[in-house]
Amino acid sequence: FLWGPGLLITPVLDPDTSVVSAYVPDAVWYDYETGNKYSPRKTQIDMNLPADKIGLHLRGGYIYPTQNPANTTVYSRKNPMGLIIALDDNQKAKGDLFWDDGESRSSISSGNFIFYEFSVESNQLHMNATNAIYNDPNNLVFDNIKILGLPQSPSSVVVKNNGMETSHRQFTYDAALKIFHVTNLQLQLGQSYTVDWNSIVNDIERIDCHPDPDATQENCRNRSCIWQDPVSPGAPACFYPLDSSNGYSVGEIIRTDTGLSADLNIYSPALRFYPLSPAINHLRVNVTFHKNDMLQFKIFDPNNERYEVPVPLNIPSIPQSTSEDRLYDAEIKENPFRIQIRRKSTNTTIWDSGLPGFTFSDMFIQISTRLPSRYMYGFGESEPTSFRRDLNWQTWGMFAKDQPPGNKLNSYGVHPYYMCLEEDGNAHGVLLLNSNAQDITFQPTPALTYRTIGGILDFYVVLGPTPEIVVQEYTDLIGRPVLPAYWSLGFQLCRYGYENDIEVANLYEDMKAAKIPYDVQYTDIDYMLRQLDFTLSPKFQGLPDLINRMKDEGMRFIIILDPAISGNETETYLPFSRGVQENVFITWPNESEIVWAKVWPDYPNVIVNNSLDWDTQVELYRAYAAMPDFFKNSTAAWWKREIREYYHNPTDKTKSIHFDGLWIDMNEPSSFVHGTVGGQCRDRELNYPPYMPALESRNMGLSHKTLCMESQQHLPNGKPVRHYDVHNLYGWSHTKPTYDALLNVTGERGVIITRSTYPSSGKWAGHWLGDNTSAWDQLFKSIIGMLDFSLFGISYTGADICGFFKETTYEMCARWMQLGAFYPFSRNHNSIGMKRQDPVSFDEAFKNISRNVLNTRYTLLPYLYTLMFEAHAYGSTVVRPMLHEFVEDRITWDIYKQFLWGPALLISPVLDEGHRSVYAYIPKARWYDYYTGKDIKIKGRWYEFPAPLEHINLHLRGGYIIPWQEPANTTHYSRQNFMGLTVALDENGNAQGQLFWDDGVTIDAYEKDQYFLASFNASQTTLESSIIKNKYTSGLNLGYINIYGIGSSAVTSVDFQVNGAPQNGARFESSTINQVLKINLTDISVSLNNTIKVTWQTTS
Repeated sequence: FLWGPGLLITPVLDPDTSVVSAYVPDAVWYDYETGNKYSPRKTQIDMNLPADKIGLHLRGGYIYPTQNPANTTVYSRKNPMGLIIALDDNQKAKGDLFWDDGESRSSISSGNFIFYEFSVESNQLHMNATNAIYNDPNNLVFDNIKILGLPQSPSSVVVKNNGMETSHRQFTYDAALKIFHVTNLQLQLGQSYTVDWNSIVNDIERIDCHPDPDATQENCRNRSCIWQDPVSPGAPACFYPLDSSNGYSVGEIIRTDTGLSADLNIYSPALRFYPLSPAINHLRVNVTFHKNDMLQFKIFDPNNERYEVPVPLNIPSIPQSTSEDRLYDAEIKENPFRIQIRRKSTNTTIWDSGLPGFTFSDMFIQISTRLPSRYMYGFGESEPTSFRRDLNWQTWGMFAKDQPPGNKLNSYGVHPYYMCLEEDGNAHGVLLLNSNAQDITFQPTPALTYRTIGGILDFYVVLGPTPEIVVQEYTDLIGRPVLPAYWSLGFQLCRYGYENDIEVANLYEDMKAAKIPYDVQYTDIDYMLRQLDFTLSPKFQGLPDLINRMKDEGMRFIIILDPAISGNETETYLPFSRGVQENVFITWPNESEIVWAKVWPDYPNVIVNNSLDWDTQVELYRAYAAMPDFFKNSTAAWWKREIREYYHNPTDKTKSIHFDGLWIDMNEPSSFVHGTVGGQCRDRELNYPPYMPALESRNMGLSHKTLCMESQQHLPNGKPVRHYDVHNLYGWSHTKPTYDALLNVTGERGVIITRSTYPSSGKWAGHWLGDNTSAWDQLFKSIIGMLDFSLFGISYTGADICGFFKETTYEMCARWMQLGAFYPFSRNHNSIGMKRQDPVSFDEAFKNISRNVLNTRYTLLPYLYTLMFEAHAYGSTVVRPMLHEFVEDRITWDIYKQFLWGPALLISPVLDEGHRSVYAYIPKARWYDYYTGKDIKIKGRWYEFPAPLEHINLHLRGGYIIPWQEPANTTHYSRQNFMGLTVALDENGNAQGQLFWDDGVTIDAYEKDQYFLASFNASQTTLESSIIKNKYTSGLNLGYINIYGIGSSAVTSVDFQVNGAPQNGARFESSTINQVLKINLTDISVSLNNTIKVTWQTTS
């Protein structure tokens, strides 16, 4: 119900509930307690109201008089008064106040009262005392004014009374909540006042008009922009006027059931900032309502074909949305031109490009949008210092580069995608399908500004509404993550700098002797002859036999391949000669001459002097290298042939390298010279474009550490494209041919690990986080990296455990082994010249730490594999941010030093040197200690858990059932062991879970229905399984069931059934202290491809 027209009151009226189904009328509403604008309107919602809260909401458009409270009104009437001004959509409000002595019966008839009429319009409050006969004995004053929903921070406040003006300086502005609070006013009750606040272009509203380096006042004004020194660090001094028109007029807006379209025509010469990048005078904008949860808007030149990204997306051939079921409304608006997208259920605007500065020229395109909150995640690849992006004037470049991870440094991959949490916890995602060099400015408005130097603007928006559903919708658009081979979930070892195959063999034997779980061994470029692909160094002549022996013992092997192919060989080198014959290499425009790079291959017949500086070594020793154009079908066929002949050597079978996976590196593409050998690119404008995005070594141009931008490539249909446009797709184009070749050659699923990625790379490959450093901060940054790539649709990720560059320490490596045991891609790898850091290079205590945590990992592999399946089938995340499961808890929105496996396993590692405890947040659920099964009785708060050096804290969430298996030294043997189920009951005694199982290597096992899938459900004292798919039955022997949270009563009996028939022989034990029931089924033959039912009885 309402108090008058403005205060909406939503009480809890039922016992034992904290959620009320409430209707929110169609108006602007503010939370009374926080002043936060309430997004839902004209809808029924579930309002979360714990026992200490009643739903109170202020309607926009009204002014509410207040007074500081006291124990009785006798005393409260002596306290200062105030006003809460709740602005409506038009920044207006009105209200009134009646005041008398509170007791007299004749106040109104005698006129002995005070009456105010309040109104707000155009940043001015009028306090008009229409009757002021009553003289209050307490000399009351209006002490403060709080304005809700003010979009910009005022620069000054002026109070007017009886013709006198006074400037007032005691005020604050909350930019996030948009609340303006004026204090210590001392406005006498009964007198009339006017209060003005002057909203200037606040720093946070500025859109940078001169993103190039070295802006000057003269250059700024030449662009018809405003120059004013900012107050906030990082804010631009040169910015667009707020009333900037965006330069384009909007023609007729055509509306259909499936979208909108309009033509745009330029009329502002101010957009011509870059003489070498002419503005495009006529544009078209198309908005397409593809699905109820996904739309696209595209701005392009309708008269001239421009480059568009050749990455296929999963878009319906005919839009499938309906006006009734769409989660969004979209509009094209005029004056200024803008696109607005609004979530229908809450009326939240999630995209609004009405900010100034929209530009569309040949080599500079810019568009800005407001964000609905400051909780934005995504954009990569870089190395941010928190999962949530810092919106305090940060500009990130995106251009694939051989750049080790670093904050705001453009690195190996490009992902122009973000997810944003709205203030009410709803989420949406936005992809810009553009592969040109670009940068993004994040600012505290909150807003984003995109700048790209080519192509078109092609945006895709998914509406969620939960963060996890956003990822599912995004991966439905770009392609679901690949399902890796089961063995690839095992622990892996590599280093750059193995001397020979004997060193690798000795490491393998030492790991076996230490009984440390380990599935995959690598060799880096050391195994090659002079770092040439598809060759074998004399020092590694025993590698083929070693690989065969390791595989016979249940191991797997992965080799590295780089794209660069040497062109300086004095003897026949088939990969190059056949590549030339098939015309697979990148050339100069309209020529057959190769654009030569230099990467790892050395010249033949040279002795490398490693004491020389790097540039000298490159000049003296590195061979000319050709880069394959992987867009071409002929290149894919050539690449597959080279891979096949390395796997099955056609001339000497003893030299066949029977690898199981491929690790592709240096595919940004990387070069050790800039542009080409000799450094003479032929088109300066492409390599030093009119606007150079904010990239690492910005002053060096786009060809820094890669090819010349005018280099020519060809799409599969034969269409020529400039490297300028497709550079960011090189790793993407490299990945699928490699994946296809691996599957074709080995006949198994295997795994591809790639360094450079782009949206949809996850369909074929996993990704390691690059050449990191042995430093403590790299531990938590690796978590952020995995969380980022979870958003990007690449599930199989991890960092080099213990660090690649520099030397690790004992403690750091021990903690990193614990953390890395929970990377989906779990590999210890370091660089040449550094001391060893594999688990058997340390003492027995370290081996024990490694063995124990990896045994835990291997125990949980059935759960991890099921998560990988769910990612592949449904697009779910594997490494999951806490906010994905607990978005209603805003504390989780900023947590990135803990993470989840799926919904059920919480990992809280130690990330700091010398710490023997971890301060971890436990979300609002029932949680059990993973190791003991005991309910920790903590929820919704931070807690300091003991964490001695040998321990990592793991907790299971109540309400979930996770499958597991007895570990072994490799997955080949662990897959033959008994399986188990751990049932973690929630507060209501319920739990559910799934198990996916197949042979772990069959290609397209899910798509071919060659798998097993079962669901498990527990309720009170019963556990049952249901079989969803039963097309694979090997290795499903159930040996153990652990049930957590059974209560304090002792279990007296356990009944066990298979396919409805009772089974004898189940042994059990229960703990009334930990409240755990353990059931042992190893004495009876139970296969999970039969349905099971377990019932237990207690003394109560």
